[in-house]
Amino acid sequence: MKRIVLTGGGTAGHVTPHFALAPYLKEKGWDIYYIGTHEGIERQLVGERFPYYPISAGKLRRYFDFKNLSDPFRVVKGVVDAYGHLRRIKPAVVFSKGGFVAVPVTVAAWLLRIPVILHESDLTPGLANKLSLPFAQKLCVTFPESVHHLKGRAGQKVVVTGTPIRAELFQGSRQKGLKMCGFSPGVPVLLVMGGSLGSAVLNRTIRENLQEITGNYQIIHLCGRDNLDPNVSHPHYFQLEYANEELPHLLAAADFVLSRAGANAIFELAALAKPNILVPLSKQASRGDQILNAASFEKQGFSVVVQEEELTGRVLQEKLALLAREKQRFVEAMESSPIKNGTGSILRLIEEVARY
Repeated sequence: MKRIVLTGGGTAGHVTPHFALAPYLKEKGWDIYYIGTHEGIERQLVGERFPYYPISAGKLRRYFDFKNLSDPFRVVKGVVDAYGHLRRIKPAVVFSKGGFVAVPVTVAAWLLRIPVILHESDLTPGLANKLSLPFAQKLCVTFPESVHHLKGRAGQKVVVTGTPIRAELFQGSRQKGLKMCGFSPGVPVLLVMGGSLGSAVLNRTIRENLQEITGNYQIIHLCGRDNLDPNVSHPHYFQLEYANEELPHLLAAADFVLSRAGANAIFELAALAKPNILVPLSKQASRGDQILNAASFEKQGFSVVVQEEELTGRVLQEKLALLAREKQRFVEAMESSPIKNGTGSILRLIEEVARY
């Protein structure tokens, strides 16, 4: 039996790329299983798609927290949990998208001599992938620049594949998207994406400047889990916590996008050639990976970048006006990009590495 275990969690970006691979894996005869945490967003997103096996996991922090004293024990328990699940499943390969749940799964797979392929979406590898890399056979990266951040033996494991893009994103209907929101086809649409957990700075900027922005745009606002504001209402404003099946249609309806700079999201925007403004997470709230992602896209002519500290209603409207004036330039840059859908490259690597 061809069996594969997928793992990754903590944010939607560590989960949704699996859904791009899944249809093709099934076509090739793979049975798919998922290992995640008991209550993480990955469990909610995976739902009934694949058999789901929960494990304990401790968060990997770069800052001091008293939980750092207890979480190593949770990681060890997670290794034991994952070891038991993997022994029962007997997969030929594990494919990991990172996040703190992936470390115990990778270690357990190494103990069982099950090959592991890691995938890093951001320009520089995250902590989970850094810790997992000694136990893995390959690390797939999305940005060619990522190779320069991995030296020696680690660098020998790196393969530039790009990121898998969900096929359904290319099948959206603008008409359906507009209908979902109750919008008119005659007014430009701005899609605001703050990630699965939402972005406080994007949510605040949009809502505080709603009257001015809706004078020129209709706004689809993906505000994140538990971030709906029932007190905000406008005929040119539609808010939703998170889009799943609706997302292809909402993207098709969008003329412009305001987004954080997580790699999965921005590569999907590039694949769809959506002119965009990127507001990367600051270094105070992250390791700075989104800043590097956004800088790469700005350099390639795909995006306008505004640092979080500089975002105001006035700046946003100025950048939207720039996108509107030079829309074709941004579209042509993305359409002519050598960046490709990484799905095929990753599938070939899975077949090469798997041990039946």
